[in-house]
Amino acid sequence: MYEALLPYPHIDPVLLRLGPIAIRWYAISYIVGILVGWWLLARALRNPSLWRKPPFNGKPPATADDIGDLVVWATLGIIIGGRLGWDLFYGTILCSSSPGAGFCGGLPLAFLTNPIKLIAVWEGGMSFHGGVIGLAIAIWLFCRRRKLNLLYVSDLVTSVAPLGIALVRIANFVNGELWGRPTNVAWAMVFPRDPNQAPRHPSQLYECFLEGVVLLAILQFCFRVLRWHERPGLITATFFAGYGFFRFFLEFFRAPDAPFLGWFTMGMALCVPLVAAGVILYVIALSRPRAHGAT
Repeated sequence: MYEALLPYPHIDPVLLRLGPIAIRWYAISYIVGILVGWWLLARALRNPSLWRKPPFNGKPPATADDIGDLVVWATLGIIIGGRLGWDLFYGTILCSSSPGAGFCGGLPLAFLTNPIKLIAVWEGGMSFHGGVIGLAIAIWLFCRRRKLNLLYVSDLVTSVAPLGIALVRIANFVNGELWGRPTNVAWAMVFPRDPNQAPRHPSQLYECFLEGVVLLAILQFCFRVLRWHERPGLITATFFAGYGFFRFFLEFFRAPDAPFLGWFTMGMALCVPLVAAGVILYVIALSRPRAHGAT
């Protein structure tokens, strides 16, 4: 017999209603994360001490105007990649292996019979890993168009990316979604949308802390103290490997969307290539000769 010792704080997922328009905390989390990230990057670019050594030699990797324009590209990449990633990873692959899952609703066949479901974000469904892929493609296309160094810019962006992750996980908690596995820990909670009404790990808050707060602190330490951005690719590698490791670990506490391969969840499966990409980037970054004068 379980007993939840912490009450779930019932917060209205809608922050503000303006007639037929509902402004939700989930949308606000994306907007605030992007805007604050933009502000932090603009500040970093104006800090000459970060760019005085090779390979930058006093010239920041982008201008404030570049970052302002990149925000638009990045936003589109995150939204498009996040949705298409969900369509592929969850709506197609996971629903094919577990067609009885409640969120499937006839997927993936329904994508063919009702194609509007491919973009039906109002029904729920965004993939973080898909968003990362979309963001990576957006940064690559933007750097190619502006003739900017891809690794310089990706290190800059990923150094603040966990901020957005933390805010989105808080919004998941407010929405009472993506809850954890049943448990009898003292801080267990009963989430109102859980049909079983079992006390569960508040795994959204675990993810906010590890994938957001802790990873942001690690990346900022590597960026501002260890100055790993002077070895282009190291910050991006740390983001990929760090998020992949934390998310894989937290999947043991988070309730899976549906069975995938026994105890091995879809979230774990998607973290494997992310960590692998981080390791590859580490090898690439460390195999290149250090620029003369860098420390």
